[in-house]
Amino acid sequence: MQDINYIFEDYLITTDKTKLDIIAIHDFLSNHSGWSNNISIERVETAINHSLNFGLFHQQKQIGFARVISDYSTIAYLGDIYVLEEYRGKGLSKKLMDIVMHHPNLQGLRRWILLTSTADWLYEKYGFTKLPKPEIYMELFNPDVYKTQ
Repeated sequence: MQDINYIFEDYLITTDKTKLDIIAIHDFLSNHSGWSNNISIERVETAINHSLNFGLFHQQKQIGFARVISDYSTIAYLGDIYVLEEYRGKGLSKKLMDIVMHHPNLQGLRRWILLTSTADWLYEKYGFTKLPKPEIYMELFNPDVYKTQ
C-alpha cells in the first residue's frame, strides 16, 4: 500500500509508519486518552504494526493520530483518534477525518465501526450514527486489561 502524505500550511498528515513518534503516541494513549490508560508501549507498537495509521504533524512534531483496522474490503474500525489539546479548535480533527475517510483503500466498505464518548458531532459529519439496533451487537470487553501487564 502506497503511503499518503498530505501537506497543508505547517501541517502534515501521513500514513508513513516510519514517521510516527511512537513515544508521543504512547504517552497520549497511556496517560491522556481515557480509553487506553496504562497501555504498554509494546502494545501500542503492535497495534501500529497491524493497522493503517494516520499521523498528524505540526512542524515535524506529532500532534495527532488515527488508526484504522480493516480487511480493506468489507469493514473498518476507526480508533485511537486524537489531536493534542493545544491544537484543538483549528479544524485539524476534521482535516484528519477527511484524509482517513477518503483513503483509497477504505472506499466501498460495508461497515465502519467507531467507539467514542466524545466528539459525536465530528463523526456524525462523516455519516457515523448511533447503533440503530444495539440489541444485535455483542462484545467481549476487558476494561482492566492494561492494569495487569
